[in-house]
Amino acid sequence: MAVRPQQLLRAEIADLRSYHVADARGLIKLDAMENPYGWPESLRKQWLGVLEQAALNRYPDSRAGQLREDFCKAFSVPAGVQLMFGNGSDELIQLLVLSIAKPGACILTVTPSFSMYRLIAQFIGVRVIEVPLAADSFALQVDRICTAIRENDPAVVFLDCPNNPTGVLWPQQQIEQIVQQSQGLVVIDEAYSPFASRTMMPLVERYSNVLMLRTLSKMGLAGLRLGCLLGAGQWLEEFDKLRLPYNVNVLTQLSASFALENISVLDEQAGRICEQREQLLTAMHAIKNIRVFPSEANFVLFRTLDVSADTVFHRLLEHKVLIKNVADGLLLENCLRVTVGKEEENRTFLDALQGALA
Repeated sequence: MAVRPQQLLRAEIADLRSYHVADARGLIKLDAMENPYGWPESLRKQWLGVLEQAALNRYPDSRAGQLREDFCKAFSVPAGVQLMFGNGSDELIQLLVLSIAKPGACILTVTPSFSMYRLIAQFIGVRVIEVPLAADSFALQVDRICTAIRENDPAVVFLDCPNNPTGVLWPQQQIEQIVQQSQGLVVIDEAYSPFASRTMMPLVERYSNVLMLRTLSKMGLAGLRLGCLLGAGQWLEEFDKLRLPYNVNVLTQLSASFALENISVLDEQAGRICEQREQLLTAMHAIKNIRVFPSEANFVLFRTLDVSADTVFHRLLEHKVLIKNVADGLLLENCLRVTVGKEEENRTFLDALQGALA
């Protein structure tokens, strides 16, 4: 008789559900915080010319040396801050949690926030402490977080700035309070920094136990799956021991370097997304029967008041508009999250939303 998965797998793995990705074929896709704009045709041709140089018969540069230089230049990475690249930020989060996964260790984050902090810790077998955000504003409850840090001594604190799915960018002073309370690492995830009014990079320079996650996914390179961990060399040297060799393939390295050499195109697109976000926020505030939350990211969170979020979500699908239903999370009752799209996509969403609320 063949062995069954349940006989070999750890119980916490058998109890997990795989990450769900919706089928968006034929739909206006506003569910995954992607940049809706492509590259100009002239830039695409230049990029294809770069890819022709790829030596697919050779392993990629394990240290991604050229990409490292281009990243530092494009984002003005301060001197002394080291980099490590991953197959998306998810791989880097996994490496961080793996590195501290010893008996009794735990991580701390807030809720609601990016689900992968909790999911990755669960499948590695590390205890997760989640401190709720303020119910009305999704603000940090700093006193409660500091109390939880004193009581649990987490090895890593994860803070998403701006936060997904709420869109809130917390004050740097509050983040610094948490850093000063922490005996372990504090990881500031700036996935949505291209759309935010400020960065927490000064804290990375000021405190040796503060690390930062960045990604190129939200800027317009989601298909490349490239994340970056930034921080003090003494930490990154240790995490690099867990990084699998050649984790960033040659096509990603070449494409990302080319994109960073043309960063002005991505910056211009991010500016357009921010303009569309403000127009979308204004239009949504005028719609009755929803509550709209402020955002410094490339998405907007809103709560339905008289019609359930599930109903609105499915009615939008009938109009070929796909957004993200987040209503099953703590403090997210009847909440939906919509990515900022192109002007015509946002207009279609707004028309469909008003019809779904009727």
